[in-house]
Amino acid sequence: MMLSTINNSFEQDTHDVDGNCDGPDLDFVYADVDSYQNEIAELYSYTEFSEFQQNVKAFEDQMEMYDLPPNWQKLDATAQRGIVMKLMNQLEVSNRQFRMQAARCILYLAQGCWAEVQSDEEQYQNTRDNVIVLYDQGVFTSFIDLLNMEIESACSPDIVAVKITNVTLADSADLRVILSVLYIITETIRDEKEKNSEDYKMIAESFVQEINSPLSDGELLAVKLLGMITRFCSGAAPHFPMKKVVLLLWKVSLLGLGGMEILKNIKNEYRIKAGLEPISEDTLEVTKCMRASSPPATANDILDNQNPKRNAFRRSLMKQRFLDEQEQMDIELTPGNESAPNNSNNGGGMGGTNNGGPNSGDDDYYRPFEDPSTTTANPNNLPSYNTPPNIQPPQITTRLPWTPKVRQKDIDQFLDISRNKFIGYSLIDDHESLAGLPQPIHEGVETLRRHMYVSLADIQIKKEEEIARNPISTQEDEIPATSAEILYQAVLPNLPQYMIALLKVLLAASPTSKSKTESINIMADVLPKKMPLTATQSTKLTVDMGRHKEVIVKAVSAIILLYLKHFKLNHVYQFEFMSQHLVFANCIPLVLKFFNQNITEYVSMKNTIPLLDFPSCVIGEQPDISGESYVYSGEVTDKPYSWRNVFSCINLLRILNKLIKWKHSRVMMLVVFKSAPILKKTLKVRHAMMQLYVLKLLKMQTKYLGRQWRKSNMKTMSAIYAKVRHRLNDDWAFGNDLESRPWDFQAEECTLRACVDRFNLRRYPEATQKCGSGGNNTNSAGNADNSTGVNMGGNVDGNGTASFGTGNANPGSGGAGQLHEYGIEGGFPSDEILTHSDFAFFGHSGWWDRKIELTDYFKANYSIWLEEEVYKNQTNWDAL
Repeated sequence: MMLSTINNSFEQDTHDVDGNCDGPDLDFVYADVDSYQNEIAELYSYTEFSEFQQNVKAFEDQMEMYDLPPNWQKLDATAQRGIVMKLMNQLEVSNRQFRMQAARCILYLAQGCWAEVQSDEEQYQNTRDNVIVLYDQGVFTSFIDLLNMEIESACSPDIVAVKITNVTLADSADLRVILSVLYIITETIRDEKEKNSEDYKMIAESFVQEINSPLSDGELLAVKLLGMITRFCSGAAPHFPMKKVVLLLWKVSLLGLGGMEILKNIKNEYRIKAGLEPISEDTLEVTKCMRASSPPATANDILDNQNPKRNAFRRSLMKQRFLDEQEQMDIELTPGNESAPNNSNNGGGMGGTNNGGPNSGDDDYYRPFEDPSTTTANPNNLPSYNTPPNIQPPQITTRLPWTPKVRQKDIDQFLDISRNKFIGYSLIDDHESLAGLPQPIHEGVETLRRHMYVSLADIQIKKEEEIARNPISTQEDEIPATSAEILYQAVLPNLPQYMIALLKVLLAASPTSKSKTESINIMADVLPKKMPLTATQSTKLTVDMGRHKEVIVKAVSAIILLYLKHFKLNHVYQFEFMSQHLVFANCIPLVLKFFNQNITEYVSMKNTIPLLDFPSCVIGEQPDISGESYVYSGEVTDKPYSWRNVFSCINLLRILNKLIKWKHSRVMMLVVFKSAPILKKTLKVRHAMMQLYVLKLLKMQTKYLGRQWRKSNMKTMSAIYAKVRHRLNDDWAFGNDLESRPWDFQAEECTLRACVDRFNLRRYPEATQKCGSGGNNTNSAGNADNSTGVNMGGNVDGNGTASFGTGNANPGSGGAGQLHEYGIEGGFPSDEILTHSDFAFFGHSGWWDRKIELTDYFKANYSIWLEEEVYKNQTNWDAL
C-alpha cells in the first residue's frame, strides 16, 4: 500500500528544472580525518608565513652555538639525539627568550627541516624520522610542561587586563609554537598507526597509553585542553589560539579513544559479550554504495505547477533527470517484474521474508552510481534492453537498503492493542502469551520477533533498573578501565562548562553568525599586528579568516561526535548526560542555524590558496604571487567540493540525529523551530550519506508537520521510504501519533535525568557532587554569560511560527524559562507543580543526597506521625 501510494504520487510531483542541481554525486568519502598533508597544512594560518623563517633562524643560531654546520641531514643518529637532549635542557632555563629559541628549533625539526629539502615527499620523510627521535627523547612530555607554564602565566590578571582589549597574532606566538610541536607529533604518530607502520608500532602503543594516563598534575591532556577552551570562552585567556587547541584536542581524543573502525570492533565485541548478534550492516559501508536523490522542488516549480498549461508544455520538453524517480520507473518497467510493487510490499517492506528472512537475499539491494554525463545516448534515462555486451546493466531489485527493525516496546504495544481489541483486557508484563488471538496476529507477532533488534543501550538500561529496584541483592559488574571510561570520569565534574565552551566556539565559527562586540574573538590567532594595506593582502586575509573558521567547525564537530559515540558505547547514561547538557546549551538550534544558509555554496567553497599551504609555501622557488594568482589558485582544485566542509556538515547532522533519536520532546523542538525547510535545502547537496541523515531528521517529525506538508513534499517522502531504515509498525508517514501531547515530554526528560543522576551518583559520587555544586547551579562561574545566543528570527504565534530566541546555555537556569527561550510557549507545567524528578531534570542533581534538618516539633511528634500516617494506612502492595 505504501509503495503504490508513492507510485501514484510521482505523477503529481513537481519537477526540478534547475540544471545546476543535476550534476553527478559528490565523490566525497567520509573518514576519520583528511589526508595527512591537508591536516598538517590546516594547522598553520597564512598569516604565520613569516614565522617559518624565525624557526630556521633559531635552528641556525643553535647550531652555530654548538659549532656545527646548520645541516640536520648530514648529522648521524647519535649527533642528532645529542642535539635534541641539549635543546631539552635549554627548555628548562628561566630566560624566556632563550627557552623559546630552543622550542622554535625543535618545531623546525618537527616540520621536517624544510629548508634542506627540495620536495614535499622529502620533507614528509624527514618529519617522520625526526618525530621518532623527538618522542624517544621525551620532547612530548617536556612540551606538556611548557604548555602548563604558559597556561599559568597567561591567565594571570595583569596579562589578561592588558591583552583583553586588542589581541593579535603576536600575543599567542609562544603558545602556537608549543601547540604546533604537540600537534605534529600527535598527528604523525596517528597517521603512521593507521598505516600499521612497523617503525611506529611500539611508539604508537606507548603514546596511546600516555594520552590515556593522567599527567604529572593529575589531569588528562584532553581535560587540560578542554580547560583552555573554557578559559578562553569565559574571557580569562582571550589570546589562546583556539584553532590549534581544538585541532590538538581532536587528534588527541581520536588517537586515545579510537576512530570509526575501532568503534565498530568494540561495539561488536560488547554485543557478543552481552549475548547479542554482532552488527552486520555498517552505515558508512552501505551509504558508499547508495546513490543520492534528486533535490526537492524549488519555488519556481511550485509556481509552474499552478499554471497547468505552461507546466504541461515545459514537461513535454524537459529531460527526465530524477534519479529516484528513474529508479522507480526501472522497477516498474523491468521485464518479469510486473508485480514489483506488491512484492516490495510483502518482501522488501517486511525485510525480504518471502525468501526466508532478511539474510536470505543474494541479490544487491542498491544500484551502482551512474554519472548522468555518461548517459547522453539515452536522453530519457529509460532502461535499454539492447545493452552492449561490454556494459554491465544495473542490478535493479525491489530490496530496500536496510533490514527492517522493531523494538521490544513496539511488540508489547502491538500485543496490548491486539488483546484489548480481540479479548477485551490486557496482560501486564506478558510478552509471550497469544491465547485467544486470531492466526494473522500470531503471524504478525512472529514477523515482528524475527526482526527485533536489541541494542546495547537496552541491556544497560535494564541492568540499571535492576540495580535501582534491588540495590542490595543485585551485584554491579566491575567497571572496565576503558579509554572512554577514563575520559568520562575526568570530564564529569565540569562537563556542562566544557559543552558550553565547545558550542560557543562552534557558534563563533559558524558562517551564519554575526559579529558581536560581546562574543568571543576566535580570530585572535589570525589577525596580524599590522592590518593589510594592499588588495592582495586583503584577499589573502579574507581567505585566511574563512579557512580559519572552517577548520574550527571541522574540529569541534568531530570532537563532539567522537565523545557522543564513545560514551554511548561505554554506557548509555554517560551518553545521555552529555546529550542533555548539549541540549541545555542550545545545541539543536545552533546546528539548525548553521544549516540555515546556502549549504550548496558552503560545501563547494574554496577558502584555500594551495601556493600558501605548508610545506608548498617554503619549499622550492616561490613565485611572485599577485592578486590574480590568489583568485586562480582558489578556484583550481582537484575536487568540486571542500573536504572539510562536507565533513563538518555530516558531523553536525549526525550529532543532531544522536541528540534527537527516540526523544519526542526534542523532535518537537525540531518542529517548533521550523527545521523542515532548512533541512530540505540541505538535500540539494548530492551526497548519499549526508542526505540519509537529513532524511532521518525529516522522518522523525513528518507526522507532526501536517497533511498538507506531506502532500506537497511527496518527493521527500519517497526518498525517506527508499533510503531510511524501516521500523515495521512505525506510522511515520501519518499523523496518528498518540504520544504527541506536549505535557508528556517534560515527564520523559525528567525521568531520563533522574535515571542519569542516579547512575552518576552511584558510580561517581565525588565527581557528581562537584558537578552538582559547580556545574549545574546558577552560581557556577561564568555560566551567566556562557550562552550560545542562537537567534534565528521570527516569533511564536498561533500558527506555530518559531523563534530562535537568545538561548541561555546555563543548565541550571529555571526549566520553564529555558523552555520559553527555546520558543515553546504553553503546554508545559509551571514551576509550581514541578516534582522531585523535575528538579533533577532542571539541573539540581543529587537532590536526594542533601541533608535536611528536621524541626524540633517534628522530632517530638514523630511517633504520633508514624502511627497515623504509616501504621494505620493500608498499603496495596500489589498496586505498588
